[in-house]
Amino acid sequence: QVQLVESGGGLVQAGGSLRLSCAASGRTFSRYVMGWFRQAPGKEREFVAAIRWTNNIGYADSVKGRFTISRDNAKNTVELQMNSLKPEDTAVYYCAAMKNVGRLGLPEDYDYWGQGTQGTVSS
Repeated sequence: QVQLVESGGGLVQAGGSLRLSCAASGRTFSRYVMGWFRQAPGKEREFVAAIRWTNNIGYADSVKGRFTISRDNAKNTVELQMNSLKPEDTAVYYCAAMKNVGRLGLPEDYDYWGQGTQGTVSS
């Protein structure tokens, strides 16, 4: 069992930055694919970014060049640095962990989820 706890959300003006962090329990953290998803009101949960244990990384097109995902296996953490934020980035951001080989962008391939943290970007 893996528990994920997100932090770092908040309110920021357009063009600003937020840094989200996800702390994971479990001794096999380094073997998991870690991902970030987001869900805006009235919309489906969508993929943001993910990082494999090999440090292979994937990003949604909407965040490429603005967001950076990273992980620290010694600390069991994964972070999402979000720059040049836009009002359309406003959402609840979820951290997720995938045990097995799967598709980075599909939420149904992930096994564990955090409770989410709100990120709000004002115009």
